[in-house]
Amino acid sequence: MEVSMLCTRVSLLILILSLCSPYKFIQSPMDFGPLNLLPTTTTASSDFGRILFHAPAAVLKPQSSRDISLLLSFLSGSSLSKVTVAARGAGHSIHGQAQALDGIVVEMCSLPAEIEFYKGGEISYADVSGGVMWIDLLEQSLKLGLAPRSWTDYLYLTVGGTLSNAGISGQTFKHGPQISNVLQLEVVTGRGEIVTCSPSKDADLFNAVLGGLGQFGIITRARILLQEAPQKVRWVRAFYDDFNTFTKDQELLVSMPDLVDYVEGFIVLNEQSLHSSSIAFPANVDFNPDFGTKKSPNIYYCMEFAVHDYQHKNTDVEQIVEVISRQMSHMVSQLYTVEVSYFDFLNRVRMEEMSLRSIGLWEVHHPWLNMFVPKAGINDFRDLLMDNVSPDSFEGLILIYPLLRDKWDTNTSVVLPDSGSTERVMYVVGILRSANPEGGCSHHCLQELLRRHRRIADTAGVHLGAKQYLAHHPTPSGWHQHFGWRWERFAERKTRFDPLRILGPGQGIFPRRDDSAAYGS
Repeated sequence: MEVSMLCTRVSLLILILSLCSPYKFIQSPMDFGPLNLLPTTTTASSDFGRILFHAPAAVLKPQSSRDISLLLSFLSGSSLSKVTVAARGAGHSIHGQAQALDGIVVEMCSLPAEIEFYKGGEISYADVSGGVMWIDLLEQSLKLGLAPRSWTDYLYLTVGGTLSNAGISGQTFKHGPQISNVLQLEVVTGRGEIVTCSPSKDADLFNAVLGGLGQFGIITRARILLQEAPQKVRWVRAFYDDFNTFTKDQELLVSMPDLVDYVEGFIVLNEQSLHSSSIAFPANVDFNPDFGTKKSPNIYYCMEFAVHDYQHKNTDVEQIVEVISRQMSHMVSQLYTVEVSYFDFLNRVRMEEMSLRSIGLWEVHHPWLNMFVPKAGINDFRDLLMDNVSPDSFEGLILIYPLLRDKWDTNTSVVLPDSGSTERVMYVVGILRSANPEGGCSHHCLQELLRRHRRIADTAGVHLGAKQYLAHHPTPSGWHQHFGWRWERFAERKTRFDPLRILGPGQGIFPRRDDSAAYGS
């Protein structure tokens, strides 16, 4: 055993020397003892945003947490090493957050897709590998009549990936984000230590990693809280022509967690946004609005909510929807309902993905921007947004819906807007834009969209107190402003769990000291 470990360490030393060399030696698979490192791939140097393409020097496809631990232990213990490491799940980031220029990308989906269930009287949970996708957890848990409580809209994301950010959707107002529904984690820290942590054991690491943007450790296993899964869902959409009425109704519904299970909404800018948002909604929507003219556009809004139907409980779901809808102030005759299976409801974005793939519009640029906005600033944010988009030519979707602050644990690393009052409500706004090069959006066009989004983010941050979700900041000072008073705690956690700043280089939060000059270039 000692001889084997010595050979492994010698092999890793060779690896470090090769990675630090200006010449790239890893041009074919290399067997470093138990670690099988592969040459870089197109996948490892790209992501869903298709904006940045930073090639690593090598790719690790781990078969266990120990593989990751062995790599990080050696890198953190070597004074020669300048190598960085990024964990990559499904690659759904926008600005290269899971990339590692000339470093090592760890392909988390290579971990064994292990899921173990515990079904108890008072509590049920699933122990899940960090590389498992939420869609796989859903399919397996439904076989037991169970499901996680909190979701993302898109399910083809890894458990470790979303927990490193927050994980939000229309259930967040009721159950909190996904990071509020975790009982325990297994984490490999930047020092290479494998730690099992929870709110009662190594709680500082547990809280640091949740929403920690991959800065403190790599999540290799998570214990996810489960609940009874409904058989059906009553899915409802209502249209509005007034923003204040739209947000008032949204806030009304999130105040009814005993009746409502999901609340979201989106802005209807043009025919394209109306059509694309209706692909997954299997009902005949007879909404034919007048969008006005380019100089004088008419903007509409759609709120959607859902009520779970546990059919064995003999609950009258239609009556519940009737009780709720009587209190709403949507446009006359513009409320639509449909019954779908729970699986189809949660997997609704997959239908939109397949539609976009069929016409070649999935693998295009996605200059997305997501913001948490204080309730007091949501009207001003809407005006700022409309000043920076062209409704007639906008391609994509703009999501907007309320969240409740008290469903978030402030001990985690997630950054929320500071609350200057006792406001319980805040909003998430997602500008989910597509930019198709073949459709006329050239490099110049893409850069202009990115500049507009940066202007929105900066203005909203300074004047409204908004914060980016899935944040991207081009400078370290921008990150300092993003964290605000939380920066000291975030930096202290980095020093404790990843002192050599090996992890998460693509975020650009803690550039290696040797790389500081290059960071702003």
